[in-house]
Parts: sequence; C-alpha cells; structure tokens
Amino acid sequence: MAWVVLVLAGVFEIVWAYAMKLSEGFTRLTPSIITLVFMVLSFALLAYAMRTLPLGTAYTIWTGIGAVGSFLVGVFILGEPASATRMLAAVLIISGLVLMKLSSS
Repeated sequence: MAWVVLVLAGVFEIVWAYAMKLSEGFTRLTPSIITLVFMVLSFALLAYAMRTLPLGTAYTIWTGIGAVGSFLVGVFILGEPASATRMLAAVLIISGLVLMKLSSS
C-alpha cells in the first residue's frame, strides 16, 4: 500500500509543478490555489509512505516521478524541447528509480 501512496504522491507533485507554471509566479489565483492544495497533498502522502518505506527510497522515488513527469508535461503539453540529451537524462532517472525499487525490501 505504501508504494501506491508514494506513486500517487509523485503524481500530485507533477500536478502542483504544472499548476505552479500556470500560476505565472503566483499571480493567477486558481493555479496558485491548485499548486498549494496539491503540494500539501503530495507532502502528506509522501509522509504517510515514509512510515513504512526507507527515507532514501521514498524521497528518491517521489522526486524522480515528479522530475520525469514534469519533464513529460513540459514536452507534451507546454511544447518544450525534447532533445536527445534531455530524453537520455529522463531514461537515466527512470533507470535509477527502477534500481531503487528493486534494491528496497
């Protein structure tokens, strides 16, 4: 169950990062509120998952999901560049997440 909660926390991190971009430096009310709500939810779920998962594993997986997910949102929704180097970086992050999951008990 902790892994499901952790993945959901990572997805919420993607939501708040995207909403923060849309908030234009917290100058737009609705995206700013969405950012703050999903930040709190993401942190709360991360804290819950950390009750049973090791700190290093939980935090690494959470930030990795957020980083790769935000990268994909940037590419597919915001039209940011998807150069070969950026794609390789995302693949390396995903590889690290898989290794972190496989190494945890």
